[in-house]
Amino acid sequence: MAEIMLCETFELYNLLNQSRRGSRLAEINYLCLIDARETQDYRMSHIITARNMKTDSEGSFLLPEAVEVDSMQHVVVYDGNSSCLKERGRAAECAQVLAKASLHPVRVVRGGFQRFSALYPFLRTEKVMYTIKELENLKTYPVEVIAGLLYMGDQDQAMESSILRDLKISSIISISQSDTPGSTRGSQTILHIPVANSAASDLYSSFERICSFIDSHASVGSRVLIVSRWGRSRCSAATTAFLMHHLKYTLEEACRYVLKCKPSVRPNTGFLQQLSDWELHTRGAKVTDVSELRF
Repeated sequence: MAEIMLCETFELYNLLNQSRRGSRLAEINYLCLIDARETQDYRMSHIITARNMKTDSEGSFLLPEAVEVDSMQHVVVYDGNSSCLKERGRAAECAQVLAKASLHPVRVVRGGFQRFSALYPFLRTEKVMYTIKELENLKTYPVEVIAGLLYMGDQDQAMESSILRDLKISSIISISQSDTPGSTRGSQTILHIPVANSAASDLYSSFERICSFIDSHASVGSRVLIVSRWGRSRCSAATTAFLMHHLKYTLEEACRYVLKCKPSVRPNTGFLQQLSDWELHTRGAKVTDVSELRF
């Protein structure tokens, strides 16, 4: 039987917004998202791509039809507002059934649909059935690195006004050689870092400026989005540097955290060495072996 654990709302948000050319939600074995609420509640509104968990005549949950739970990389369940696993709520009962079939941990969303939909109303829907093409073309949002504070994505996402509006982004750090310098774009404050994605490029000298920019905006409740062209190398290096500064993480801890938020990130070798130098700056010693980092 698989382990059952709580997960935070932003963790589910990030699972829903992973991409590989298209949304990963189109991958048949990627995510099994289960809505354990009553059917009438599910039909009114639910989290995008969620399936309603049916019950038998005695009220016991049944495994979802046409879903091979044992092949799923991620199994997540939510009900109305479960806040802990000790509650005998519908999510906990549903998770017990799923855990018997799953090979991976079954996660219960803390706060359930009520909390998730309050934080991410743009990911609610009444739609039940999707074609593969529709799933591939679903809009993906920047991942959330620090809840309500820091996001990481690509330049296309930074240019889409609906994404910035939905996430309430007020400040953007754009790391790109091709960007046109500017202090504002619409209602967003822009910090442009003109660095190419090359192992020979110097991003280290901008770490202090990046961290100060995020700190100053976070102190007044502003949300910051860090982007680079593809959202893989430069923005992940800058995000890692901020986590080392803000949360006092080692380089290894920060890299592990960023990978959990977005497994497709790949800082280039030059940036990893600069992050090692940043670890010396922030901690007074190099405690991470860069050659052992898993990217």
